[in-house]
Amino acid sequence: MTSASASPALPQESRSGAERPFAAIALVLLAVALFSVMDALSKLMAERFDPAEVVWGRYLAILLLLATPMLRRPRLLLPTRPRLQLLRGVLVLGAALLFVAGLQRLALADATAIAFVSPLLVTALSIPLLGEQVGVRRWSAVAVGFVGVLVVIRPGSGAIGIAALLPLSSASCWALAIVLTRRMGHTDAPLTTLFYSSLVGFVLSAAALPLVWQTPRAIDWAMLAAMGLLSATSQYLFILGLARGAASLLASFSYSQIVWSTTMGFLVFGSVPTAWTWAGAALIVGSGLYVAHRERVRARQR
Repeated sequence: MTSASASPALPQESRSGAERPFAAIALVLLAVALFSVMDALSKLMAERFDPAEVVWGRYLAILLLLATPMLRRPRLLLPTRPRLQLLRGVLVLGAALLFVAGLQRLALADATAIAFVSPLLVTALSIPLLGEQVGVRRWSAVAVGFVGVLVVIRPGSGAIGIAALLPLSSASCWALAIVLTRRMGHTDAPLTTLFYSSLVGFVLSAAALPLVWQTPRAIDWAMLAAMGLLSATSQYLFILGLARGAASLLASFSYSQIVWSTTMGFLVFGSVPTAWTWAGAALIVGSGLYVAHRERVRARQR
């Protein structure tokens, strides 16, 4: 996952035979809180550095953290579907770059609220790309969610403007990555997928460094390291949560990130969301929760 993933999409029902819902909920709540802290650090870094350098530093920290477990289990270095892993890495990188670019221009709560549209995009994309059937009720929920995005953006008002396209495009990349992950199934371990997504993002973002490089200070390196640690820890906690509870149950708690992001935005940047942001976020979250509910109903029917 990425910040874009800061609106964490939960792609499918947990297949764990021994579910522990309260433990799963606690893990997800902690994960999204850490995601919000990482997003705040990303916004701070984006005030001084280009998004490509911010993302590169985060990927570097993640790869350093993954080096030991990957070397201890070398079979994880051999993906069964390398082309799909490469494509997923490109999409995740796009999601990260676009979201950080959005944080340069938008309040943390606004960018997070817009990025929450990704689960709805997953529903829409699952039809042409996965051949899934989506009924009128889920389509209605998707439509309501996009109305919520329009409420946050308020086209023509000049309140947010074209910068809103950045987190929206980030959500689109993340949704495509989720759909691709579904298509890949369980052919690779989660650690393998995390490693190759990080490796692809690191290599591609490094290619842009000669054009945007600014030498980080010691405090900047510390913040980049913290972002990598927070990103890897958050994703790992999410994986643990999904192993202990149904995705449709955990989706409702993943939306608590809007509260954390609002809190971080106020404490760190002094920004207070407008009533329009809260109203739009309510529509987006409500529609996302309904889609998660319908996923659970369909899972029971299957």
